[in-house]
Amino acid sequence: MMSEIDARTDDLGKLSALAVDVIARCKARGATQAEVGANIDQGLSVNVRLGAVETLEFTRDRGFGVTVYLGQRKGSASTADLKPESLALTIDKALAIAQFAEPDPDAGLADADLMASDFSDLSMYHPAALDADQAYALGLRCEEAGMAFDPRITLSDGAQVSSGESLSVYANSHGFVGAERSSRHSISASLIAGSGDAMQRDYWYDSARAMADLASPEAIGRLAAERTVRRIAPRALKTQTARVLYVPELARGLFGHLLSAVSGGALYRRASFLLDRVGTPIFPEFVHLSEHPRLSRGLGSANFDGEGVATRSTDLVAGGVLERYVLGSYSARKLKLKTTANAGGVHNLVVAPGALDFDGMLKQLDTGLLLTELMGQGASTVTGDYSRGASGFWVERGEIAYPVEEITVAGNLAQMFMSIEAIGRDVDLRGNIRSGSVLLPQMTIGGSED
Repeated sequence: MMSEIDARTDDLGKLSALAVDVIARCKARGATQAEVGANIDQGLSVNVRLGAVETLEFTRDRGFGVTVYLGQRKGSASTADLKPESLALTIDKALAIAQFAEPDPDAGLADADLMASDFSDLSMYHPAALDADQAYALGLRCEEAGMAFDPRITLSDGAQVSSGESLSVYANSHGFVGAERSSRHSISASLIAGSGDAMQRDYWYDSARAMADLASPEAIGRLAAERTVRRIAPRALKTQTARVLYVPELARGLFGHLLSAVSGGALYRRASFLLDRVGTPIFPEFVHLSEHPRLSRGLGSANFDGEGVATRSTDLVAGGVLERYVLGSYSARKLKLKTTANAGGVHNLVVAPGALDFDGMLKQLDTGLLLTELMGQGASTVTGDYSRGASGFWVERGEIAYPVEEITVAGNLAQMFMSIEAIGRDVDLRGNIRSGSVLLPQMTIGGSED
């Protein structure tokens, strides 16, 4: 009898063969170029609240997308049904759409000579033999550790354990076939302290390719509880300008705004505050950002991008200077540039850490705002204007003094980037952007007027 892992491998082979067959059928129907993206995802998620299973979800999803080009005309269609008749109908729909589409001189596959040929083992696939009972046990351990941490923890908003894996295939009429297997696991806890109008909520989580790389459920629960009780009895702040320290999980959002501003779509639409800035300083000289697509077990690792183009390690910012944009082949053609193998986004953007740990960054902040939560979407890629609802802690002489809430922080991203004073070595590894805490010398804090 075939083992579970062998069955998954067999699924990947079948999916690849199906993609190649569909491309051949598209070509036989007159497509000048064709590409297929296919995936099979499955997972388990258990949420434990107050010792009981609140939700239990098993998922298994499939997707099969076909894109055809009739010269410069493009058509796309997708299905979740892999039966022959459904695939035939999907091909029909894609071809019909292409026939009526307006010609686009920049449409088409990425160049054939850019396709990946080296498929390194990136250690992305670590499926967990986790059933519902085991997931519940992990969630219970996480929640119990958090609830027992401090008597001021009065309620649980739940501890969640999730485990998933994905098989994906990208193929095109250049003859490229790329197949990848990946897994992702996480544990999180959300807890409540106090009662009535004085209740405060906070959370913590961990995420990794392998279950063995996660922090223990108890550690996650205790950290969620510690964060929650620290928020009890928040105070208001007066409207002012002050120094601001972004914790690592928020700092990566700052660099996410950078990626939006240097992405091809924003640039060819001329809707970016960083338009025409390649080769110029946009950060202080000590800031260095580089992309590392082939990190072992990286959450953003990949041998090829969404068009099959081979990924490689490159600088995005060096010595504070913007070295390149973030482009797929379509946006690159629009800008008369070359793709940077970023169709679908960046792969493990690493912000070079500084010398100080978190405590050292607090000392350098001295007096100001430690920012731990942001709300809203108040960042403009067009102008760089930035305004977000926020909460965190007021810091005096390098020590946390008291929690604060119901404030806003505002500035302009271009000025914020250029004024970064320090980046910590307390790097958060739980996402596609790896950054330490970031210290800004001045932001406008909107609070009470009393």
